Amino acid sequence: MIKSTIAAATVLAFAAPTFAAPYVEVESNSKFSGSDYTGGLLESHVGYEGGNDKASWFVQSGPALVLTDGADSEVELSGKVGGSVEVANNTALYGEASFITGASNGYGLKTGVKYKF
Repeated sequence: MIKSTIAAATVLAFAAPTFAAPYVEVESNSKFSGSDYTGGLLESHVGYEGGNDKASWFVQSGPALVLTDGADSEVELSGKVGGSVEVANNTALYGEASFITGASNGYGLKTGVKYKF
């Protein structure tokens, strides 16, 4: 999974030369069950993004602080790769693949459609 994600990011990096830029992103996610806090994730990523007026892409990775309620925190490696493509006037498809290391590596996929009014 990670090798195919890196390969896809590399292909996208050379396919969209109109603009490209590095960035830093810090993201916090919290988990709740009802009103009970169960844990969270604090990701600090360095990334690179590019694209043109019809398509965009990004790849990012870095340390992730895993916070579990009632347990010691752990530092893992996490990352994401994704992008979007305009398929019609004001309509785009987007997708994202993510990973995090740990005792059991975790993976995620996100896809969707965005329509702009």
